[in-house]
Amino acid sequence: MKKTLLALATAATLAAPAMADVKLGVALGFTGPAESLASAMASGAELAIKEVNESGKFFSGKVTSTRADSTCVDASAAAAAADRLVNADKVDAIIGGLCSGATISMLQNVAMPTGTLIFSPSATSPALSTLEDNNLFYRASPSDARQGQVISEVLMEQGFNEIAMTYTNNDYGKGLADAIQSNFEGKGGKVTIVAAHEDGKGDYGAEVAALAQAGGDILVVVGYLDQGGKGIIQSALDAGAYDQFFLPDAMIGDSLTSAIGDDLNGSIGTVPGTDSNGATIYNELTAMDGFKNGPYSPESYDAAAMVLLAMQAAGTTDSQAVSAKMFEVANAPGEQILPGELARGLEILAAGGDIDYVGATALEMIGGGESAGSYREVLVKDQQNTTVRYR
Repeated sequence: MKKTLLALATAATLAAPAMADVKLGVALGFTGPAESLASAMASGAELAIKEVNESGKFFSGKVTSTRADSTCVDASAAAAAADRLVNADKVDAIIGGLCSGATISMLQNVAMPTGTLIFSPSATSPALSTLEDNNLFYRASPSDARQGQVISEVLMEQGFNEIAMTYTNNDYGKGLADAIQSNFEGKGGKVTIVAAHEDGKGDYGAEVAALAQAGGDILVVVGYLDQGGKGIIQSALDAGAYDQFFLPDAMIGDSLTSAIGDDLNGSIGTVPGTDSNGATIYNELTAMDGFKNGPYSPESYDAAAMVLLAMQAAGTTDSQAVSAKMFEVANAPGEQILPGELARGLEILAAGGDIDYVGATALEMIGGGESAGSYREVLVKDQQNTTVRYR
């Protein structure tokens, strides 16, 4: 009898599927025009992974992660990074990319052909709202269609009725510049010039000369803080063309304030952010030695957390099944889940319950899978990006 029971138990053990580790790729622009943002973003995603592993409540083994450099504006490099993650490292989903152009390349060239889910913390191009994605793309940040509205409101409220604008010549830059122009002009403002600039140049004198000739009360720089945007600002200051700048999200970061110095004081900007309870908790969680918080780090935490919670709800890593659970996990009804509470969320989902993932950014998913979003209005003061208010 004992031998029979032992045989049955052995057969059951052999029949039971082994729990396999889940792998997430973290594909961000570790090099390129926004590289100073990538480290804090990766740390945010990896913090969520660490929290899930420490809970011991994830349905399938432990979660591991692999970083890859998607750059920011090199579409071929982004596709190659995603291809390596999917086909060599065998990841189950990708957190990334950082920039819109890289994200679009990864989505179209790798994710869609292989059926791999992508959740970006920071790709904000309006084009991604309507781009065909086979239900494989999500983002924890709002579309720049929304940021264009917010920027035009801030400019008008600050008394700027005429603006000059330059944008980095890619999907992100063109999409946001169009949104700013249409909203600002819709409110009665005047845009004196809208001119593209290329990243990676050593001299932006010609671009600044054209901007200065057109005039304007303030220069709106839709660019990247570690490349062309920084070059435009420094050149404008050197030429005495402009002394105040508007800095959209990809221009907000400590590397820019350090590089430009006191001359950047008085400039204003916007970046996704919230004063929610979740944001406060996230800041407390990341107040640890060696952790550098920064723009889009909370969104990165939320992106990784959402993917893992949706996997838990689906009981599988299959991307289409996970996608089908994304809105259920993100939105009401259900128990609200804040940073540091991923174990509770996993436990509720394992029991068949519902959660409303609020996370670090008060995440609410709308449309084709993007955040409804709120923004932090920024003033550069004493070489620091200080918060004025939230919108």
